[in-house]
Amino acid sequence: MRPLIVLNLKTYLEGTGEGAVRIAEACRDVGEASGIEIAVAPQLCDVYRVSSQVDVPVYSQHIDGVGAGSFTGHVFARSVKDAGAVGTLINHSERRLNLADIEASVTAAKGEGLRTIVCTNNIATTAAAAALKPDFVAVEPPELIGSGIPVSKADPEVVRGSVSAVERIDADVKVLCGAGISKGEDLKAAMELGSVGVLLASGIVKAEDPKAALEDLVSLI
Repeated sequence: MRPLIVLNLKTYLEGTGEGAVRIAEACRDVGEASGIEIAVAPQLCDVYRVSSQVDVPVYSQHIDGVGAGSFTGHVFARSVKDAGAVGTLINHSERRLNLADIEASVTAAKGEGLRTIVCTNNIATTAAAAALKPDFVAVEPPELIGSGIPVSKADPEVVRGSVSAVERIDADVKVLCGAGISKGEDLKAAMELGSVGVLLASGIVKAEDPKAALEDLVSLI
């Protein structure tokens, strides 16, 4: 399996509107040159803007476990897919859900054929998430998010332990490493700990030159 890099644009101004398109273009270009899959998770309002203008995998930042009907203000999996997304983040530390809601969101996303990435914060929650059979779990200790300190260095055991826990529960579920990832050595270390890729944000989105930052990220793989 080739590495997967998912770039979360959050609500950074640099990744809003046309900024989201420019960063998605950088992801496409670096992904094509390196042979590594680089996906982008823009704000919901930018999912169609990005997917219709750039040939890059697009993930929603969230999906609710609702169907068609009276669910004003919820994020409906069918509309996310129709907007061009191929997958979704679920339970990011900035959009935390309870276990029942995570399960409902995974079910709704899978019902539309969307890939699912459930974010977790430690080994125990990673194991619980794996039991819901998402495509990926992304382990991110919240205290390291945006810190510039990669989890692969600050707390490698949470990555190694998460990989082991997931393998015991469902070997088809893969682990992504998140929090503080920004450089090539971070991606290399994450892969050596058993993850299949990374989920990252500020280190690329807020870089002076996002394309150059992405090129550095993939330089050691």
